[in-house]
Amino acid sequence: MGKNQHVTPNGNGNWQVKGAGNSKATKLFETQKEAINYGKGIAINQQSELVIHGTNGKIRDKNSYGNDPHPPKDMKH
Repeated sequence: MGKNQHVTPNGNGNWQVKGAGNSKATKLFETQKEAINYGKGIAINQQSELVIHGTNGKIRDKNSYGNDPHPPKDMKH
């Protein structure tokens, strides 16, 4: 299982995808949607989790793409 991927604002009006524990962003994007799509691809490839942060930096959503033996119940719908 690879590193969890985080989609966060980078402070310059852009969005970044960053692996958990990494000091540098993997890639920068103009929109959060672009960053989410890119991060999702990495998370699927590494069988990890995609953690999406809002503009305030707080976690607003998580998606697991790994083999989770105890998946959470979907509370979004």
